[in-house]
Amino acid sequence: MFGRFTVRPDDQAEGCYGIWDGAVNGWRAHGLQDELIAAEKAVELEMQYDAHGPRPADAVRLLPAPRPVRRAAWSDGQIEAWVRDTGTGAWYAKFRDPAGRVSLVLGNDVRPIKGAS
Repeated sequence: MFGRFTVRPDDQAEGCYGIWDGAVNGWRAHGLQDELIAAEKAVELEMQYDAHGPRPADAVRLLPAPRPVRRAAWSDGQIEAWVRDTGTGAWYAKFRDPAGRVSLVLGNDVRPIKGAS
């Protein structure tokens, strides 16, 4: 289950963001000043937990250094880790776009950029 953690406006701090945990229907974090930081924290939580609890260790692969890739939507960025959806077995890349926004992208939707190291 991806999408367990979502970024929402914080109902306790005006102008801030929080991370909602859909598996327990409760807040996981409050008072995050920046939406980009909140989105990155949500992706980090997605990498750590699936719908049933902690992800198995073999379901996450951290890369020693970010790798430049191109998404199928033809936007460049880089991947920083891989995480497997324990429900479907599909691998997802932790993708950072040029603006710094982090998301999880289906592994089949990213390609290495030729000539980039």
